[in-house]
Amino acid sequence: MIIAPSVLSFHFDKFKEEIDILNKKAEFLHFDVMDGHFVPNLTFGPDVLKAFRRSSNLFMDVHLMVEDPDYFSDIFIKAGADGITFHYESFDDIIKCDLLIDKIHKKYIKAGISVRPNTDIEVIKPLLDKIDIVLVMSVEPGFGGQEFIQSTYDKLQFLDQYRKEHDLKYLIEVDGGVNDKNAHEIIQSGTDILVAGSYVFKGDINNNLDTLRKCK
Repeated sequence: MIIAPSVLSFHFDKFKEEIDILNKKAEFLHFDVMDGHFVPNLTFGPDVLKAFRRSSNLFMDVHLMVEDPDYFSDIFIKAGADGITFHYESFDDIIKCDLLIDKIHKKYIKAGISVRPNTDIEVIKPLLDKIDIVLVMSVEPGFGGQEFIQSTYDKLQFLDQYRKEHDLKYLIEVDGGVNDKNAHEIIQSGTDILVAGSYVFKGDINNNLDTLRKCK
């Protein structure tokens, strides 16, 4: 199980203290990049990623919630991303998604595809044999602290079954509303990567990360 704390909830006034904990307790750091257009919020630029890159060897997991993922992928790869996940809905076109996946792979970076909660998961089936990560949004993208959408479990189970039936290697990632109450069921549904922001950074980070890991 991979835990990917979302820096959307990170306390930047406690940078040294919190990054030291994450370096010991997590495998990924998750960056929700929003442009204020694809979703109604504006978050991180590449300089934030660079700051974390200087202080951590964790896998830098960049989730682009932007209208132009082709443009932003270049910027965040240069800033130190290890993985770039973009939304199918940014293009609404399998061929364009396929081209961006190839572009990311040519730079020796992991490529991921994501879908909004209301998007049929089967729309990305043509990409599943070449993708590294499938990120299932379990809340509406744009803001932290939302409740987990129950229909997410059906998508996770579909992806896990499809992976087994076709002997594929992609990792299944869940982002949104993950906590100690639902993590076990999320994992049992086939998830490999848990993105958690509000849950991890509210209160005792050490204890929250330990509790999340025990949920498997």
